[in-house]
Amino acid sequence: MYWRIGSAYRERPRAENRVDFRSIVRRGPPPGLLAFDGDTAVGWCQVTPRAALPYLDEYTRFGPLDPRPVWSVSCFFVRRGYREQGVSSALLAAAIRFAREAGAPALEAYPSTKDPKWYTGLASTFARAGFREVGGRSADRPVMRRELRAGAARQ
Repeated sequence: MYWRIGSAYRERPRAENRVDFRSIVRRGPPPGLLAFDGDTAVGWCQVTPRAALPYLDEYTRFGPLDPRPVWSVSCFFVRRGYREQGVSSALLAAAIRFAREAGAPALEAYPSTKDPKWYTGLASTFARAGFREVGGRSADRPVMRRELRAGAARQ
């Protein structure tokens, strides 16, 4: 919810965030992907059209690079006990497939280069998946992008 509403996410009661998120899920399309180990959900990745995340535009460091309707991978969560086991990489691979199948021209991300406590993923994970740095105002928080369509504009 953070990239949808900004800092209000932390200021609102958890129940209100939960109700709003359920509404987003019911409206569709799915706002992200889940990773399971058997019946246990072990990870989450938000992957959605960038237009569904208006706070990104207000957060000038991550402003749009071009007018194309790109998608964003903006949030990860991996359950304690499953971290550093490739869950984020598996979720990212699934997010790439999901966005490509939905017709996204490119997929953007806003990771950290060194702090895994930012729930946006690590830049090294994105680089291994074929993303490259295309912007950002801080070396620690780049904007990374992977083109998904043949002949898509390169940044």
